[in-house]
Amino acid sequence: MDDHSRLAHAVHQPALVRTHRALSRLNSVLTVMNTGAHPDDEINGMLSALRFAYGMRVVVACSTRGEGGQNALGPERGGVLGVLRTAEMEEAARRMDADVAWLGHGPDDPVHDFGFSKNGDDTLRRWGEERIVERLVRAYRRYRPDIVIPTFLDVPGQHGHHRAMTRAAETALALAADPSAFPEHSASGLLPWQVSKYYLPAWSGAGYAYDDEVPPPPATLNLQAAGPDEVTGLAYKQLGEWSRAAHSSQGMGMWRDRPADRWKLHLKVRAGGEAGPENDIRDHLPATLGDIAAMTGLTGSTAAALRDAQAQIEAAIAAFPNRSRIVEALDGAACRIEEARKDLGEEALRQVGHRLDRKLREIDAALFEASVNTARAVFTGSAHPGARVALQVHLDARELSDVTTAPRLPAGVDATAARDEPGHVQYEIAIAESAPHTGNYPESFDPLGGNGEAGLRITGRVGTRRIAVDLDPEEPLKIGPRHSLSLDPAVALIKTGEPASGIRVRAVGAEPMDWQASVGWTVHQEGSDWLAVPPHDVGAGIVTLVPIVNGRPASSMRTIAYPHIRPTSIIAPAELKVLSLDVALPAGARIGYVGGGSDNVGTHLRRLGLDVTDLGEAELTAGSLSAFTTIVVGIFAFGLRRDLRDATVRLHRFVEDGGHLVTLYHRPTDAWDPATTPPRRLVIGSPSLRWRVTDPAAPVTILDPEHPLLTAPNRIDARDWQGWDKERGLYFAAEYDAVYEELLAVSDPGENPLKGSLISARIGRGRHTHVSLVLHHQLDKLVPGAFRLLANLVQPA
Repeated sequence: MDDHSRLAHAVHQPALVRTHRALSRLNSVLTVMNTGAHPDDEINGMLSALRFAYGMRVVVACSTRGEGGQNALGPERGGVLGVLRTAEMEEAARRMDADVAWLGHGPDDPVHDFGFSKNGDDTLRRWGEERIVERLVRAYRRYRPDIVIPTFLDVPGQHGHHRAMTRAAETALALAADPSAFPEHSASGLLPWQVSKYYLPAWSGAGYAYDDEVPPPPATLNLQAAGPDEVTGLAYKQLGEWSRAAHSSQGMGMWRDRPADRWKLHLKVRAGGEAGPENDIRDHLPATLGDIAAMTGLTGSTAAALRDAQAQIEAAIAAFPNRSRIVEALDGAACRIEEARKDLGEEALRQVGHRLDRKLREIDAALFEASVNTARAVFTGSAHPGARVALQVHLDARELSDVTTAPRLPAGVDATAARDEPGHVQYEIAIAESAPHTGNYPESFDPLGGNGEAGLRITGRVGTRRIAVDLDPEEPLKIGPRHSLSLDPAVALIKTGEPASGIRVRAVGAEPMDWQASVGWTVHQEGSDWLAVPPHDVGAGIVTLVPIVNGRPASSMRTIAYPHIRPTSIIAPAELKVLSLDVALPAGARIGYVGGGSDNVGTHLRRLGLDVTDLGEAELTAGSLSAFTTIVVGIFAFGLRRDLRDATVRLHRFVEDGGHLVTLYHRPTDAWDPATTPPRRLVIGSPSLRWRVTDPAAPVTILDPEHPLLTAPNRIDARDWQGWDKERGLYFAAEYDAVYEELLAVSDPGENPLKGSLISARIGRGRHTHVSLVLHHQLDKLVPGAFRLLANLVQPA
């Protein structure tokens, strides 16, 4: 953080607010888990109500990092997008004080986001049904939720990932309680756990994306939160939208006036009882320490201690904002909880011991907030194997006495206190040469701290109690390569059949000592650059050239920073990929590219060797568009660029006067007006599930084999549809003016052909072509046919 960011963070999270939020955790001993498949699947409004109005612990169990999704913010795709969306999910959880249990660990894990799926069975087959169920069982046993609520229904018309997660969440209920299921969990201290209630949403998941074909189950509970939120004055659905706004890459978060904080749920499974109508989600559950005291099997002294602890907690909450009275009451509550815990028998300890342990940890957190004005830990220096960095600890804790701090560090990293004075401790951190790089995907997130591989443990005395809390650093310690290397370019194209020429590469950040090159390729230094020279008879395909630094393949460490998340980074191999392909370019094409920052199409056009100009506001609103033969509008751009929307009339005139306008796929929500955005009426299909083809190998039928867009300068044939990744296309055109010609027919297995993936119309002296194929993704994956088709699509009208 810079100083301004640090000041803003402190002002927006003042001590009184932190103390109030910490106290509100003490209202309940219940845990609710919400299961979903992607970051942004969580029911943020309802979870905010359960956390802030009811005091429950909230856990979001998420099966993937969302790496197969879209990005409305920037060019991050694949694993990089997964890192961004992981950071977004953690920020969304931070805003509603929730845990995150990650079940999938990035694109190299079988449980990953492989793109849109229409089928839950297919998803479970690709993930491995036993694998995802085992991971849910592990999560149930670790977090011990009393209540599990999936976000979506397992019904036709819903995303296959959503259906798979809902099905697995129900399957895992009985297995989590079965000692014979996954007995290896006991080695990690995870014991069988019986989830008490399993609810389904009693609302449809249909919308512009999905189309549930089966009505939702009847509501057995109308969950209603008495509001507004005491701290912000907002409705809980509004708080939920603030949490959802952290998913900015998915365009989430909207203001809602006077929303009703009500949610309808269907109780499908109730352990040991009938799943029927209820008045309160807490029915039949021990919601407070007082409720635990009323359970059978407890001694009189244990029950009395728990009742006293409950009374002390209520007194602490009522005492807000008086810090001294809060401390006095919580000190007494913790003492009585510890007394009660000591008297519990083995069976009672198994049932409620985790609740008491959690409550003691939450009390420590509340006592810390009531006793400390500011606390921060900052790692400074570049962290890599063999490095020495510093950990600066600043603590303004006038009410906290006998303070000790201890760094929490991964294996191969040691700390030595270099400075210790009131309010400031400095540690020298030594990272061993053998220390591994930090992984890109954390396994969990805990709002009480202890996240990442490194942090700080603070202990001290408040009243008569010695508390212990985990403090996360302002930015995590991430051990990366000693020399982070990036290549410019990292991708290059070679046209087969043309004289081979070298590819000039600049190495930024470190100097390669050698290269691993494919047979026939040579790489040598030329001045400050490197020249990669292909063999004379280079054939079609992809080769990868790997720079070597200090005897090992080079890596790059890339920072991902957006205003709505805490900065994060990804470590990936540094390599040069070269695609050799047979492609011809349209003669005389001068291309204007209008990007929204969500694709790399402009860059790929340049890699082909085309004349490309990025069009900014000045060019769109006042420049001479006639200087271009073709204007390409990137994905989502109408929704992201007001200047583009304001230039619609000029774009229409450009077409009428002989220009070729190519629009890449847009969502109905991307400010796409079917009557005014395109030159002629064109409606984007909704819900998108009905207007997409998710099988990347789905057969493609060319409806007009002699159409100029499919014959020149490259004749498109079956080979150009091979090797596609993730899917064929989405947001197909559903209705359009008769002037548009349908060029392709494509469908998923067993479905009727869709003809809106590629349509084109002669308009005036020009042409408009709308492309719903996922060309931008295929270009990133270096699919040869995508480059050949793109070269055709940008030809002059």
